[in-house]
Parts: sequence; structure tokens; C-alpha cells
Amino acid sequence: MEVPKTGEFAHIGKSVVIKGELTGSEDLYLDGQVEGSILLKGNNLTVGPNGQVKANVDAKGVIVQGKLEGNLHATDRVELKKSAIVMGDIATQRIAIEEGAYLKGKVDVGKDGK
Repeated sequence: MEVPKTGEFAHIGKSVVIKGELTGSEDLYLDGQVEGSILLKGNNLTVGPNGQVKANVDAKGVIVQGKLEGNLHATDRVELKKSAIVMGDIATQRIAIEEGAYLKGKVDVGKDGK
């Protein structure tokens, strides 16, 4: 399991289900279910291997190991691990996709991530 390397981060366990808008100003490790929207301006989101997200995501950096349905906007970087399943459009400055990851959607790599 990859946990964010910084000392300040929030952890949502695999038994937690959230419906609605999720916002924060610290890095987030999400291994549960979220339905709605995730807004972490200037912070990173890691979707763990058990994570199931049905939301549009806006964050600095995103690492996906689980399932994500929705559009993804990252101002810095998106990383799809081999276990990732992503259905939605991605807009970012940098992207890394491991062999075996599933992606259905459009990828837009630009200087400002827009």
C-alpha cells in the first residue's frame, strides 16, 4: 500500500462511504467510496486499491490504484497504477500510465493542466 509521503494527510478507510462534496487542504488517501465531487486544490489525492470513486476530481496530483469514474483535473501530475480503472477525461501537465491500467476517456496534457 502506498501512503502519501508527507506527514499531513487524511485517510478514508475502505468501509467509509461518502456522498456529496469532499473538499480539503491536505493530502488525502482514499480507500473507501465517494460519490459526488472531490476538490483538493494544491493537494494530492491517492485512490487506494479498494477505492471506488464516482466523482469529478480537482487536485494538484492524483494517483489511482482503484476505480475512478469521472473527470480528473490535476494541476501537476496524474499517475495510473496497473490496477487502476479510470472512466473519464483527464486534464493535467504530466501523466504516467503503468502497463495494465484501464483508461476510457480523453487525455489532455497541457502546460497549465487545463
